[in-house]
Amino acid sequence: MQAFLLGMFAMLVLMFLRVPIAWAMGIVGFAGLGLLRSWDMSAASLATVVYETGFSYQFSVLPLFILMGNFVTRAGMSEELFRAAHAFIGRFRGGLAMSTIVGCAGFGAICGSSIATAATFARVAFPSMRQYGYSPALATGAIAAGGTLGILIPPSTIMVIYGLMTGTSIGKLFAAGIIPGALATLLLCAAVKYTVWRDPSAGPPGARASWREKFKALRDIWAVALLFVIVMGGIYGGVFTATEGASIGAFGGFVIALARGRLNRKVLVEVLSESATTTAMLFTIIVGALVFANFVNYTSMPNDLKGFVERFNLHPMMVMAAICVIYVILGTAMEELSMILLTVPVFFPLVVHLGFDPVWFGIIIVVVVEIGLISPPVGMNIFVLKTLLPEVPTGTVFKGVMPFLWADVIRLAVLVIFPSISLYLPNLLMK
Repeated sequence: MQAFLLGMFAMLVLMFLRVPIAWAMGIVGFAGLGLLRSWDMSAASLATVVYETGFSYQFSVLPLFILMGNFVTRAGMSEELFRAAHAFIGRFRGGLAMSTIVGCAGFGAICGSSIATAATFARVAFPSMRQYGYSPALATGAIAAGGTLGILIPPSTIMVIYGLMTGTSIGKLFAAGIIPGALATLLLCAAVKYTVWRDPSAGPPGARASWREKFKALRDIWAVALLFVIVMGGIYGGVFTATEGASIGAFGGFVIALARGRLNRKVLVEVLSESATTTAMLFTIIVGALVFANFVNYTSMPNDLKGFVERFNLHPMMVMAAICVIYVILGTAMEELSMILLTVPVFFPLVVHLGFDPVWFGIIIVVVVEIGLISPPVGMNIFVLKTLLPEVPTGTVFKGVMPFLWADVIRLAVLVIFPSISLYLPNLLMK
């Protein structure tokens, strides 16, 4: 335990000195293992982690889903999803905000990134909501909260990383995210209704669409539906693996963007460059996290944590509630990917020891990460919106996300109390 605590303190000092989280975890893990065991063993462990991460077939799913998300973003599918949702529910009070959330859910089903979803809908939905007189707080709050759906509704970059770190089936994680994703969409829409109930002027009703316009809007989203059905249906049906599904999705995104005339040589280079940069960043963080995880495994921390729970005879649900509280607190001060990579090596062995399902725990982690994305003071989605919408004060965005934050807390409680909500589809589809 002492070695672990010293390692954590050293890493926090490095992070305070603005050392990137990947390097901080890697340095502490390498030095800690060298001091605990031997420097030769530490060097061999580092070389093995770097080699296996870079050449692992399983890890190739990550850049492929990133590439798929970049292609579908350039293909303009977000605008079509927003128009389709707007055509059906935009006429209600708060309807444009709910359309944004539904559109974010649809876009998350083919993108997999929360920040990309929030950034895209800041450009697509915010001008329309302001045109109809929506308050800046509700408009930005709906975009920030809706953007979090990008990491819950499959495919999800966070789920892939969790699955690779823990050896959990990525296909099962994707299946487990569907019902909680639908529940999240409904609760976020309920938060919109609550907001406009308290302040009707915050979200005036939009224009009513004719049935012809509704059918046209539905017809326009065929590419989104087709891509999702092919990729997710193939994975769930056992036709191909998650990695093969990611490659098919990336190729499908490329074909759709090309067919729509959204792809030329310059855009293609930008997409490939952006995907490579994001992949390199994520792989660096993963390598650092795995090196740190090796160090944690050689300390007495996992066994000490199990012994603490057994000594005080704590109920497993009490332990899980404490873990959720820790994640929510960390989410107010840490970036979500760093939080997951830092804590999973510590908490995952305890969760498995207590008999919890790793797939269910993966969904719980994603949900608490979603809360962190819109929690002050370091809600990443909020600062993305602040960058793209500089005319809106940060305080206004934080005020706007509060109803959605409470909706997410309610969802977290429901999913913790009723694990069957998350596990129903994995047990049904992935037997």
